[in-house]
Amino acid sequence: MYNSYPIHITGHKHPDTDSICSAIAYAELKRKLGYNAVACRLGEVNHETRYVLKRFGFQHPIILDDARMRLNEIDLDKAVTIKEETTIYEAWQLMSTEKKVLCVVDDDNHLLGVLTNSNLASVAMGDTAKSIELLSKTPIEYIVKTIQGALVYAPKVTRLNGKVSIVAVAEHKLDNYELKDRTVIVGNDTEAQLQAIEKDAACLVVVWADSIRDEVIKSAKEKGCAIIMSGHGTLNTSRYLFYSSPIKFIMSTELVTFEKTEFVDDALNKVVKSRFRSYPVVDGDGRIFGLVSRYHLLNARRKQIILVDHNETAQSVDSLMEADLLEVIDHHRIGDIQTNKPINFRNQLVGSTCTIVANLYDENRVPMEPNIAGLLCAAILSDTLNFKSPTTTIVDVHTAQRCARIAELNTDVLAKDIFTEGAGIHEKTALEIVENDIKEFAIGSYRVMVGQMSLFDVQQVEAIRADVLKAMGSFVKEKRLDLLLLLFTSLEHHGSAMLYMGKEKWIAEEAYPGIDNQHLRLFEDILSRKKQVIPRLSSVVEGRLR
Repeated sequence: MYNSYPIHITGHKHPDTDSICSAIAYAELKRKLGYNAVACRLGEVNHETRYVLKRFGFQHPIILDDARMRLNEIDLDKAVTIKEETTIYEAWQLMSTEKKVLCVVDDDNHLLGVLTNSNLASVAMGDTAKSIELLSKTPIEYIVKTIQGALVYAPKVTRLNGKVSIVAVAEHKLDNYELKDRTVIVGNDTEAQLQAIEKDAACLVVVWADSIRDEVIKSAKEKGCAIIMSGHGTLNTSRYLFYSSPIKFIMSTELVTFEKTEFVDDALNKVVKSRFRSYPVVDGDGRIFGLVSRYHLLNARRKQIILVDHNETAQSVDSLMEADLLEVIDHHRIGDIQTNKPINFRNQLVGSTCTIVANLYDENRVPMEPNIAGLLCAAILSDTLNFKSPTTTIVDVHTAQRCARIAELNTDVLAKDIFTEGAGIHEKTALEIVENDIKEFAIGSYRVMVGQMSLFDVQQVEAIRADVLKAMGSFVKEKRLDLLLLLFTSLEHHGSAMLYMGKEKWIAEEAYPGIDNQHLRLFEDILSRKKQVIPRLSSVVEGRLR
């Protein structure tokens, strides 16, 4: 791979067949050239495009809703996880090798808390009162595990008060020791063991012993005193005892966490307000995903984007200018996108972006598979209205025919299938018809959107005209548009009928005298939104401004 990071290739919002198919085909070409390319889309796939994708065996591209990087797309530290019952000693050993924050999780990997060096230091370097409190709550089996000991006897209920005494037998034996409810570290001295039990010790930890005398065990059972044979000497036994508590008693639970889908910039804004070394990242269910630090956020790469079939920010993915734009492949007017470095910008006077993509296969000497050729051919026919659109060039015709030969298709038959089976007008809601293939344009100071649907016969619209007009009215209010114009283009009658809505509807009325929402009128030879409709609307607005 030339680049292991994914390159997201996307068409415009409200994608049409050309937009979707060019993204898929160009991503396939990029992968063949050694790049990690991913085809994306910015909206739902329309009925026609679904038909084309299904016919040639392609899945819908993934949704790309924002060009900013999310936490799950950048390098994070792997989370080292432990359970609440992990002992302080075990956590310390793990911390010394991993040198990371330890994430405390339950059996389903849900984040419960974190353990840091500060938490451990509070035990090792803190007041002895805290260590005593922790040990008083620690089950006997945890002590046994930590000192690598053997449990000889344990009563049903222990009575540890957390205090520890190391017994050194002297002239007066244990007369001067207060041992009630304490943990007592004692050597292999039967008399001293019995005396400690008699003085109500809660637990005997015997060092340097291979066995315990029967009379000691009997006395311990009578007095309810636990007995453990330690696997260490006196010094290490006394040290490790205080590390036998489960970490649930010392872990931090008031956390600054992030969801993995949060944007890097948003996370960085929160991180600069706190001083933690690293922060847990979780999924939507609260399961640990990784750990992020300032280093990760400050050094996060930008998302790599290639645009196809558009070059205007209003039509593109949100936050585009915060991404790393690599290329543009388009056949529309030059829009407002600016870059801070040179990029590959391919803008060609043809009727379909897929025409350009098909020729890029040739230029890179990469043979097209039949399914890719069929996909490209279908998109060219769709965007050029089976070569009847005024945007059609001889390059489109030759390219589509060459793709058809590779895919063993008849272009006329394929076009008929696309504009009948693919249209599915009676299977769509009124809003779906409005959004079918719609693009936004800035004309003067006005926000204008123009949608287009290709049909064999525009009279199909008459039965649903009222519902479509109602949906257009709601759409204009929601999007705060000045003008919304819908074209229903008839391949059979070589023209388009129009519906329009918006407070600046005079623009459409001056551009197309006789336009009427109550009676569908066919405007002959009006087939291209890009080459005919937008220039005409722009001319009307410019004329009013003079």
